[in-house]
Amino acid sequence: MTTPLLPRREIGRSGIDASLFSLGSWHTYDRMDFGDAVTMLRAAVDRGVNLFDVGVYSAPGAPPVFTDVIFSAMVRAAGIQRDEWLLSSKLWLEAFGDDGFRPQLENALMRVGVEHADLVILGDLRRDDLALRDLVLDLARLEGAGLIRAWGVNNWSASSIQTLIDIAAAEGVSGPQIAQLKYSVSRRSIPDGAPFARLWDQGLTLQASDCLEGGVLAGKINGDRQIGRDPGDIRERIIADVPAFSDLASSLDVSPAQLGIAFTLTHPALTTTLFGASSIDQLRANLDAAALVDRIGIEELRRLVEPFWADRGVVDPEGP
Repeated sequence: MTTPLLPRREIGRSGIDASLFSLGSWHTYDRMDFGDAVTMLRAAVDRGVNLFDVGVYSAPGAPPVFTDVIFSAMVRAAGIQRDEWLLSSKLWLEAFGDDGFRPQLENALMRVGVEHADLVILGDLRRDDLALRDLVLDLARLEGAGLIRAWGVNNWSASSIQTLIDIAAAEGVSGPQIAQLKYSVSRRSIPDGAPFARLWDQGLTLQASDCLEGGVLAGKINGDRQIGRDPGDIRERIIADVPAFSDLASSLDVSPAQLGIAFTLTHPALTTTLFGASSIDQLRANLDAAALVDRIGIEELRRLVEPFWADRGVVDPEGP
């Protein structure tokens, strides 16, 4: 029997359709055997995965990171043509200066070996000296030059995103199409809250990230890998919930990772869920998570995982 391809959903109102699952590269490909990575990439594309988040994750003074360069070689070795996949790249506000985003974008494209990014995601808003209008207009110039097709933001507040939308409308240019947000059974307050609901109603869509808390919800609690920020300082609560969460997964005849990934598919504004995989077996298991939603339904799944909502009443739904 042929395995059906993943469904695709539109990124905002961009006209670009992304696969229900997208594959990330954060500290992944540099930990894998290259041949295994190529095989996994080919399998992902053959299942219908078409969106790949490829960023350069290294801070000044930190060791250099090459996952994006490795990814470019993986694409060539797997024989994947450019029109078969979408590139999502990161743009960092810390490097935004007089020349705008173009220098870092061109560097990112060079490292991946392509001429344009289908989607760029602006990193966290940590600077208070930036005029948001400058960002919107600079991104419009990049789109006009054919270097990007659409853009979104990573972990911005609802009010800041609304400002971007309003500026873009006033200037007659494209605004943000997608918000990449932490979204899991444990961290739900922001994507499920009223401030972001108003953005979803305007056509913004969600890319769920950190859906397994860096592997913690999948049972990897030994702390031997890098995990993202911990808004609300709830990670110890999440770790404490792992045994009960694993028991629930077992009762549903799925793995904890599959249960965690399946939950993200219940959000009404979701375009795609981003995860990393370091083996072909892990990839296939993660992609099969969608079957759980079909089997028990959205409402029942959300009811079952309600006890694991760790940031309820702790994190402001407005966002950072």
